[in-house]
Amino acid sequence: MQLPTVRGTEPRQARPRPRRTGRGTRRRRTIGHVAKRITPNQRTHLRGFRATGGNAGAGSRAPSQPDPSGASTGTREAVELRDGDPARFAGQGVRQAVGHVNGEIAQALAGRDFASAAEVDAALIALDGTDTRSRLGANAITGVSLAAARAEAAGGKDLWRSLANVAGTTPRLPVPHFNIVNGGAQAANNLDFQEFMLAPLGAPSLPEAVRAGAEVYGRLKAHLAAGGHPTGLGDEGGFAPDIDRPEDVLTVLVEAIEDAGNTPGRDGVAIALDPAASEFHENGHYRVAGEELTSDQLIDRYEKMIGRFPVWSVEDGLAEDDWDGWVRLTERLGDRVQLMGDDIFATNPAVITRAVARKVGNSALIKVNQIGTVTEALEAMWICREAGYTQMISHRSGETPDAFIADLAVGTGCGQIKSGAPARGERVAKYNRLLELADAHPGVLPFGLGDA
Repeated sequence: MQLPTVRGTEPRQARPRPRRTGRGTRRRRTIGHVAKRITPNQRTHLRGFRATGGNAGAGSRAPSQPDPSGASTGTREAVELRDGDPARFAGQGVRQAVGHVNGEIAQALAGRDFASAAEVDAALIALDGTDTRSRLGANAITGVSLAAARAEAAGGKDLWRSLANVAGTTPRLPVPHFNIVNGGAQAANNLDFQEFMLAPLGAPSLPEAVRAGAEVYGRLKAHLAAGGHPTGLGDEGGFAPDIDRPEDVLTVLVEAIEDAGNTPGRDGVAIALDPAASEFHENGHYRVAGEELTSDQLIDRYEKMIGRFPVWSVEDGLAEDDWDGWVRLTERLGDRVQLMGDDIFATNPAVITRAVARKVGNSALIKVNQIGTVTEALEAMWICREAGYTQMISHRSGETPDAFIADLAVGTGCGQIKSGAPARGERVAKYNRLLELADAHPGVLPFGLGDA
């Protein structure tokens, strides 16, 4: 059974828990006058295509918010607006989106008094008027939404605190999930599974988790080179070896984990998978390393992997339109591993609500630009918490150096983040921001998965 495509909810339905206040709390200044100073710009993300960005200031300018872009995207995602001019950036220019920020969005927001970034988001959603953010472009709307959230946090100095206040959550430092082997749409190899991640669940602190990830990454490079595999990097900084079978990749990963002095598993360094199964699903079957599999046969294969290797999380294990398969996947493996929806959920509150009702998955990947605004992403997380679903904040493959998602992961207390390998500046920027917060707030921010 395929559920109909559903996008978003109306602004009045946004339900992140109310911001907390305390005696003696200074009233937060409104950000209404900020709107007239939202300034769009064009940046280039790692794949060489253009990305939109925006500035907003509350007395002082908030940092620019370049909007990332995905390579492997689901059909339910908010729609990026691209120019389609083959003479500029192979059709991937963003002049139209920037024009919308300069024109219609600026005209709608300028001079209005907004008490919160959520009010700005509601205005953006209403102005666009589509379920997919396709009229103005999600890449225009998301950039302004990020800028508004940072402006509300007084220029980003306490962004994570501000987000925690809005969401009603207890902040914590997340477990980083390092994508160290790339395949699928992220690499020029024959590996169908898209991501193989290290998850230092047993690390005692964030700095030690980062150290473990970096050391295993280094040992993996040595193992691949010794085996005659190329050590070039994919989009997210992971290696892209000439290995076809996912089980063979897992074998090498376990060797690298042990070689770096770690225990493979949840008490040390575990493994998370993102097969991105929609990318190799066609005509009701899945093609993995030359084999054609049914949904149940692929589930059987996951079960064997989980029994043999220290896999703790599987993201997008089945295609986004294989809802019946997802139900069976959850019934069989949901009490053993984290089953995370990305393409199938698309950070969409309405879709996640339906998934909870059907007992599909037990976790959601959260990407702000996948739904359009920070407010909608926070609502998706609220629904997950209420249902007992875990959440992981995520980057995109076409990433920029902005570290907003690091503050989002800390502020919402979700306990998990993925931002690629411990390599490439746009990936390391997020991990460095987390390390900065850990150093600045010793004993204040707990570390680890926490609760759903």
